[in-house]
Amino acid sequence: MTADVGSRAPIPVLLYHAVMADPPPWIAEFTVAPGDFAAHLDAVVASGRSAVPVSVLVRHLTRGTPLPPRPVVLTFDDGFADLPGPTAEALAARALPATAYLTTGAITPGLTSLLPPAPMMSLRQASVLVEYGVEVGAHTVTHPQLDTVRAPALHRELHDAKRVLEDTLGHEVAHLAYPHGYNSARVRRAAARAGYASAVAVRHALSSDRDDTYRIARLIVRRTHTAADVASWMAGAAAEGERARVAPFPDSLPTLGWRLYRGARARVRGPEFAG
Repeated sequence: MTADVGSRAPIPVLLYHAVMADPPPWIAEFTVAPGDFAAHLDAVVASGRSAVPVSVLVRHLTRGTPLPPRPVVLTFDDGFADLPGPTAEALAARALPATAYLTTGAITPGLTSLLPPAPMMSLRQASVLVEYGVEVGAHTVTHPQLDTVRAPALHRELHDAKRVLEDTLGHEVAHLAYPHGYNSARVRRAAARAGYASAVAVRHALSSDRDDTYRIARLIVRRTHTAADVASWMAGAAAEGERARVAPFPDSLPTLGWRLYRGARARVRGPEFAG
């Protein structure tokens, strides 16, 4: 099924988490086996698309800087242990730049996050990612549902993660990923005030050259997705059994209702992981 693109050029922005053979159960659905990951990357290369980091897409969205023909963006959330090792090596071997969004509380000694236990990279390895050509962005400190936290906590999550990564890398960290993709107009305004030039959501849709800079759409990659599914995304179409949408588009009524429900639940239970 092809996407209903109108005048928008579809841009696949893929969201990966872990690449490992034996993941913890809580992240297994969103973990790709190393062999499958290699096949995914080979499908990207075979498609003829030009891989770019998020910053290149954002410069187009905000300044009109030209994009390469048929771009694709590869992103990785959280900072699992494979990322600065075999995953970055597989990307580099194919000359595929990417963007990684790191949860600082999960990778910094002495800090904690809401993520359940899993093998994680360390904060000091963030510089290794840069050496491999992987752009580093922030994914908050503790990985909360940002649209359910109050203003002081929201400020800390956005500012502290940015500061820690900038202190570690010695350069600006200008891009953000919302944990679970959850955001709202309030959260998007806070991200801009915190100094982020962009933020990615999930949205389960193709992005485009007219997407919203502070809720860029991504396609979440699950363990069941095949190289053929990736090839379909590269063609601007849906994976098997899925619907292809192209951002930007307004939030649906179910999305708005789910946000209200989660907000009410958070006021009773406090911050919690949404997995």
